[in-house]
Amino acid sequence: MALQLKRDYLNQKVLERLSTLELHARLPMIGSVSGKHRSPIRGSSLEFAEYRKYVPGDDTRRLDWRAYARNDRYYIKEFEADTNLRLCLTVDTSGSMGFALNGMSKLDYARRIGGTLAYIAALQGDAVGLYCAGTEFHREIPPKRSATHLSTVLDELGAVEPSGETGLAEVLHQIAERVPQRAMIVIISDLFIDPEVVRNCFEHLRFRKHDVAVFHLIEQNELDFEFDRPIRFVDMEGGEPVLADPTIIGVQYRRALEDYLESMNEVIRSTEIDYHRVCIHEDFGDVLAKFLLGRTPKKV
Repeated sequence: MALQLKRDYLNQKVLERLSTLELHARLPMIGSVSGKHRSPIRGSSLEFAEYRKYVPGDDTRRLDWRAYARNDRYYIKEFEADTNLRLCLTVDTSGSMGFALNGMSKLDYARRIGGTLAYIAALQGDAVGLYCAGTEFHREIPPKRSATHLSTVLDELGAVEPSGETGLAEVLHQIAERVPQRAMIVIISDLFIDPEVVRNCFEHLRFRKHDVAVFHLIEQNELDFEFDRPIRFVDMEGGEPVLADPTIIGVQYRRALEDYLESMNEVIRSTEIDYHRVCIHEDFGDVLAKFLLGRTPKKV
């Protein structure tokens, strides 16, 4: 599939660098066309899965006569049926995603991560969809397979602006119910949400057999909190601004941040999702290379 690069957040050099890697699902997928991802449905692809005993009505062409010669019993060869993947990009579009101290905002970074993954998935024949998770801006583009549809997804991703409170929890529950078949749900957000609410969302998605991956975006200053004079902190999701002295509130801030990150780590451990905490100063090409390589099936 030949796709034109017309979006400034798509980096040609990064796409060329990642062109040798593929986007793989960690869980079996169900699709409508033949593809490269494992399906929970047994088929007759080239990858052997297992033996099972023959029962009347089975296709005798799949009998393993060597196994019969060894055991004097009839066995059927089963294979993994390959299928295509549905990639559902879920991008947080709340006001806090507009936070930027060094030029690039969290949403700018999310565009680069999401757009590159969409491009890679489309090139390997997978369906791509986009869900924008904000209370003031909500958009749902169900996954489809075509260059025209990919263009729509990329244009929407490039046009979205951060505003209002996050609608991430509501959108994730909607995806869990509305996406009828197993899909890869890639969430790109700063996760400014109660960890227990996040746990509930992840458990819902996993219950529906979706493969969930999260890019948790953080600005380095949020971790360091190295401000040396009184500063006016603005709630980018609509709350009242606060004038505070960082030297006074720094200890409490770092303790609250540590508690939040530990709670989030516990959520990740219990739900077993594919989680990546990313500082937005990191090279997004390196982040995606690590993500894709971590999902590459190990050869036996």
